[in-house]
Amino acid sequence: MSKLETVILAPELQICQILNGMWQTAGGHGQIDSDSAISEMMKYHELGFTTWDMADIYGPAEIFFGKFRQQIEKDDGENELSKIQGLTKFVPPTGPMSKSIVEYHVNSSIQRMNVKSIDLLQFHWWDYNNSNYLDALEHLSDLQNEGKIKHLGLTNFNTEKAEHITEQGFKLVSNQVQYSILDQRPEKMMSSFCQKNKIKLLTYGTLLGGFFSKKYLKQPEPTRSDLYTLSLQKYKNMIDIWGGWQLFQELLKVLNQIAIKHKSSISNVATRFVLDKPVVAGVIIGARLGISEHRNDNTKVFELELDKEDKEKIKEITSKSNDLFEIIGDCGDEYR
Repeated sequence: MSKLETVILAPELQICQILNGMWQTAGGHGQIDSDSAISEMMKYHELGFTTWDMADIYGPAEIFFGKFRQQIEKDDGENELSKIQGLTKFVPPTGPMSKSIVEYHVNSSIQRMNVKSIDLLQFHWWDYNNSNYLDALEHLSDLQNEGKIKHLGLTNFNTEKAEHITEQGFKLVSNQVQYSILDQRPEKMMSSFCQKNKIKLLTYGTLLGGFFSKKYLKQPEPTRSDLYTLSLQKYKNMIDIWGGWQLFQELLKVLNQIAIKHKSSISNVATRFVLDKPVVAGVIIGARLGISEHRNDNTKVFELELDKEDKEKIKEITSKSNDLFEIIGDCGDEYR
């Protein structure tokens, strides 16, 4: 089995390049049992998938992580516990951001996660017209200085706002954005900004909620009733905007050819494509704990090397698509 690759995201924060995404514990992806979730998390850890991405709004995600840490400590002790990285998000409703409000939410996450300090706190803000996000960042920076947060990042901030934040003197290590073979909007503006400011991207949507798999190759366009998870619903809309089902089938066919050539899978090719981008530190792959898993297949990403011919074949298809940057806007603009 492949050795999982890690990357230094920030000082004293080394993460697995495939992160376990916990949005799918929040509902809309099937009912997840707590005991099954913890058992599955242990299996991820044993394979080397030690980095968990969650949020305060992802239902029981932080609670699951806290129980998982308790189990690791009980079974294997403090040394093994130190190998786990917990990344969460602060996603407040738009409104006044006093120190007490921000500290309350951060303290709640710390308690649920069973940690003394959050490895990476990623901040999301719904309404750019409300400038209270700068107050929130000020308070988050204070909490970082107090030791409750080790590093600060953003989630779904566009380039203009991320640049404004850095100009205000806030130290950021990452921005979490949607990035895939289908959605390459980060290459328009975000990537160059990140390179200039030594900020890394953590990417989601890289597998389009599961559409980047052989399961959908040579298949008729799914109906609404076929889209049984929130992820499939979300990314089917993205496929429609990008160029539609027929063009997507052309892309899947090429990705399958590349996968066969490398004795790999379509999902591996889609993941490797994004991991090869210089500003990408890691790809977040959703974990439907106790419902389905692709751990062993995901380990094969680290054996795969895409060559120039592979990337040219992919570009031949993607060049036929609509420009998502023109239609949707910059990274994260779809949420505002």
